[in-house]
Amino acid sequence: MALRFLKHAKAAKVVLGTTTLAGGTCAATVACSDDPATNLKLCTNVPIRLFRDGATAASIAFDYEYSLWGLAEDSAERLKVKREVHIRSASKLQELCFRNGGIYIKLGQHISQLEYLVPDEYVQIMRESMLNKCPVSSYDQVREVIKKELGGYPEEIFKEFDPVPIASASLAQVHVAQTKDGQKVAVKVQHTHMTDTAEADYATVELIVNSVHRFFPSFDYRWLVDEVRESLPKELDFLVEAKNSMKCMDNFRRLSPHIADYVYAPKVNWALSSSKLITMEFMDGALINDLKTIQRLGINPRDVSRLVSQTFAEMMFRHGFVHCDPHAANLIVRPMPSGKRSLFGKRKPQLVLLDHGLYKELDDSMRINYASLWKGLIFSDAKTIKENCVKLGAGDDLYALFAAVLTMRPWDKIVDPSVDHLVLHGIDHSELQVTALAGIY
Repeated sequence: MALRFLKHAKAAKVVLGTTTLAGGTCAATVACSDDPATNLKLCTNVPIRLFRDGATAASIAFDYEYSLWGLAEDSAERLKVKREVHIRSASKLQELCFRNGGIYIKLGQHISQLEYLVPDEYVQIMRESMLNKCPVSSYDQVREVIKKELGGYPEEIFKEFDPVPIASASLAQVHVAQTKDGQKVAVKVQHTHMTDTAEADYATVELIVNSVHRFFPSFDYRWLVDEVRESLPKELDFLVEAKNSMKCMDNFRRLSPHIADYVYAPKVNWALSSSKLITMEFMDGALINDLKTIQRLGINPRDVSRLVSQTFAEMMFRHGFVHCDPHAANLIVRPMPSGKRSLFGKRKPQLVLLDHGLYKELDDSMRINYASLWKGLIFSDAKTIKENCVKLGAGDDLYALFAAVLTMRPWDKIVDPSVDHLVLHGIDHSELQVTALAGIY
């Protein structure tokens, strides 16, 4: 017990030392800023955030180690206690993300989408709050952003501007407005704190994750920090988002004309947009997971399901340019403006894609391997499945898990030659099996 205490005491010093080291990066960030107001905010906010980071990381790491100490592997008691620690730790991480804001919320959103890669307790707790309950910037802050980016305050630029946002996400919030010529628009305004502390936040999170991994090897989420570091700068430039939106629609018109009319992205008002503010056509419709509203619109949910699947299949296999943030708040369904109906009289759906800040380009070899993998999955061809999983980076030891995550089926059902081996029938325990298997890794 004494040796164990010394080990964790040393770990605590490393975690706290990490926050001190990260402080050097923060100091450099402050020194690089020419804005006195920004300097003052960084000098006061960053040290507080550093302390929160270190304290939260240490608390989570020690909770796992002490709570699970002495409990037999795979025992019912250990599994029960581990779930309880997951819940406590996820709640601590959620609170940290909200209090620090900025890239922390983006990290939380990434976690909320990582089913089968992180414990389910983290996914559920983050999902409950990170997608539609993010902190809101004050209207005064919004006014200053619009003034700086467009050269005038909202009341000078727009005919009408609602000071209360209709939605707030990790990077920005959306206000309803009306242009001088009477067009109803959605104005997406970047949170002012996003770019102020980004570099300091990157350094702090990266150092803490690396330090905790050193003492607790099973805690290895270094790849998640790398992913956010790569994607966030692109998402922070709203002109990139606008260009992605145009490219996406152009791809459907050129490469997928048979479905182009059924997929839509709001038109951008370039004269009222910048790298930190984007004004676009306002869209009415139902969120993709709002079944009752979809039915009330006279749309068959099965048609919506097919349309979503086909839309993203076209992106992945034909375009090689894929929208990578398709959570429920970014997918809207509305009836086709043309009034088209199915043979059964149901209104045809149109899928509206929002938030085009994050896209991935897939080269030809990756698309071919991924298509070959799905061919192997459909025909229960174990050799083809393994071969293409390995080519895609899953490795000889994880190809079965990768296939299970894609299909929500355990390996024995994936290679079952039955015609319906990939069909999910009502309440199915296969998903629980896949979750348990993923948890091992």
